[in-house]
Parts: sequence; C-alpha cells; structure tokens
Amino acid sequence: MADTTAAEPTARKRGAGPQYVYDTLRDEILDLVLQPGSPIEETQISERLKVSRTPIREALVRLAGEGLVATLPNRSTIVSHIDFLQMQSFFDAITLMYRVTTRRAGELHQPADLEIIRARQDDFAAAVAEQNARRMIATNRDFHSAIADAGRNPYYSGMFARLLDDGRRLLRLYYLSYQDQLPVQYVTEHEDIIAAIAARDVEECDRLATAHAAQIVAQVQKLLTGEKRSDIPL
Repeated sequence: MADTTAAEPTARKRGAGPQYVYDTLRDEILDLVLQPGSPIEETQISERLKVSRTPIREALVRLAGEGLVATLPNRSTIVSHIDFLQMQSFFDAITLMYRVTTRRAGELHQPADLEIIRARQDDFAAAVAEQNARRMIATNRDFHSAIADAGRNPYYSGMFARLLDDGRRLLRLYYLSYQDQLPVQYVTEHEDIIAAIAARDVEECDRLATAHAAQIVAQVQKLLTGEKRSDIPL
C-alpha cells in the first residue's frame, strides 16, 4: 500500500479547514503512522499541512473526544496510548456485542436492513481486494454497525459502535499481521453471517459471530503476547 501521507498536504490550498486536519491526523493515528505516545506538535503540523494553528486545535478537540489524543498536565498533547491492561475486558465486551447484535439481527431484521448490510459487505470486499487497510477498517465498522442497527436496539448499536471505534488501532495491527493482504476467508465469514441473518437462524448467527470475533481476538493476542490461544473466555 503506497504511503501518500507526506505528499498529500503539499497539494492542499493554504487555509484548509479543520475537517482536512482532522481527517489527516485521524488517518495517521489509526494507521499507526503516528505511534501511541508520540507528541502532537502544533507548529510541525502547521508547517506540514500548510494550515494555521486554529484548525489544528479544532481538530485536536474532536480527536480528544474520540479518545485518540490526550492532553497532559503540562498542556502538551500526545497520541493516546492503547490501554493494554484493559485488553481482556475489551475482548470480552466486543465478543459479546458481536454475538448479541448478530443474534438480534437474525431475529428482527427487515428486508431493507439486508440491503444495507449487503451494500456494506460489498464495500468491505472491495477494500480487501484493494488491500486498503484504512478502508478495510472503516467498511468493517460500517458492516457490523449495520447488523447492529438491524437488531433495533439503539443501546446495543451505540455500545457496539463505541467498542468498534475503541478497537480501530487494534484492527490496524490485525491487518498488519497479514501485511494488509487479508485472507479471503474473512470476506467469506461476512457472507456466511449475512446468510444466517437472512435465514433468521439465530443460533447459527450466534455461532458464526462467536467464531468471527474469536479469530480476530486470537490473532491480536498472538501479536501482543506471542502466545497462540485456541479459545477466548467469555
């Protein structure tokens, strides 16, 4: 995947707004170009992106709200650390939400929901074919969020969306473990989940969602600890 991070800002017009700064920094944080704990220097960003410091500060407020940057007591700003101490709690929670939301979608979806889910799956499959990690992360989130929405519980949808957002950098590590060449089986897993939802087979939805979450968790755990685990305790 070509790295265009350095080339893009020079093509922007002076005075580009906070949305451009936000999009650029967010992509760099999620893509681990900006590493956890690295300082955010407003002067350097201003020079690199050819913008004033005002849109940078506005963008940093949004990124702080998403938990991607943090302000230290000395008022300096850094890229937020990944909280490895809470990792197992995160894995437990996101696995549970994969299962709950997929089960409910199997039980309660309407035909229009399936159209949306299939469209999000097409987007994900295209991103995998392109080996575009940023798009894979975004479209995977959209796919699972569409499933959650089909379950018609806004609390579940909101909780799952937050977990998916919290796990974006972990998902980047997951894709890096495959050199961004994600095996086609993971596209197929999504297809199998859609088929189970369409068939209203709630137990199959649960089984597939459990397996889908478990292989992601196991791969990330292997990256972080060097250990290969065959199962994820709930």
